[in-house]
Amino acid sequence: MADQRVWRVHRPGPIHTGPVRLVTEPRPQPAAGELLVRVLASGVCRTDLHVAEGDLPVHRPGVVPGHEVVGEVVAVGAGVVPDGVLGSRVGIAWLRGTCGVCRYCQRGAENLCPHSVYTGWDADGGYAEYATVPADYALRLPSGYVDIELAPLLCAGIIGYRAWRRVDLPPGGRLGIYGFGGSAHLTAQVALAQGATVHVVTRGEQAREHALELGAASAAPSVPPEPLDAAILFAPAGELVPAALAALDRGGTLAIAGIHLSDIPALNYQTHLFQEREVRSVTANTRADARAFLDLAGQHRLTVSTVRYALATADRALQDLAEGRVRGAAVLVP
Repeated sequence: MADQRVWRVHRPGPIHTGPVRLVTEPRPQPAAGELLVRVLASGVCRTDLHVAEGDLPVHRPGVVPGHEVVGEVVAVGAGVVPDGVLGSRVGIAWLRGTCGVCRYCQRGAENLCPHSVYTGWDADGGYAEYATVPADYALRLPSGYVDIELAPLLCAGIIGYRAWRRVDLPPGGRLGIYGFGGSAHLTAQVALAQGATVHVVTRGEQAREHALELGAASAAPSVPPEPLDAAILFAPAGELVPAALAALDRGGTLAIAGIHLSDIPALNYQTHLFQEREVRSVTANTRADARAFLDLAGQHRLTVSTVRYALATADRALQDLAEGRVRGAAVLVP
């Protein structure tokens, strides 16, 4: 059996301590109902950083991170009809499996399934040369994009899309975006395509320049210039929640898009929540979210800002992400 290179989280901890390690091991084989893909590109998501640093509890010891995977199908497991599948390009995203029978799955909220499992956390992901995915959770990809552009769409884009849906922005509304990285720069374009006014709050000067280039009405290190109808917090910084709520207009909604957030300071009811302001979290996504976003990306050509890293330098990509040196989305290529 041929070997492959993979990165495994061998000891979760701060990224500068080297929690991920590059190893050589046999290629995986597809189980029943699965596809085996040759990885063409794998995005580097902040969730990967949370897995590597131990911010998220260990679900699979020694897991291979990565859940923004673009790959070519090279083999199928038992029960999968190969016609039309072998040789095709598919996406592997965060959501890897659900039970299909619980009350959440039955009502179309499979992202809340208590038995859900995730790529790069519960099962090995895309920081590798080959990866597997259940055929029912592989995603069809839009045309018009190269592999390195498609990878960030598979989490950064999908989660940003779900967060945008969660804020219920009114037509022509004013949207605030806090933090401006891989997910935010795609979400801003989705909102702008729908006629929103977008205000970005981020400390990075390059990120502010990027936001303005994409069409944001403003980009500042602190307070937006006008009251907001809705806001999305991408930065995993709980201390931003009070300020984001205070910047909302009456009836505004704040969605927190990350899987991990530092502690939120005490809120003042009158300042932060009164006048029907809301806070909503975002938990993973459904396959319907993924399909809807990828369809939208096929209809509206998004500008996907990427920084290319060789697979062998995944540790440096994570370090750069942690230190805010990535403009857009980092992507690993073989």
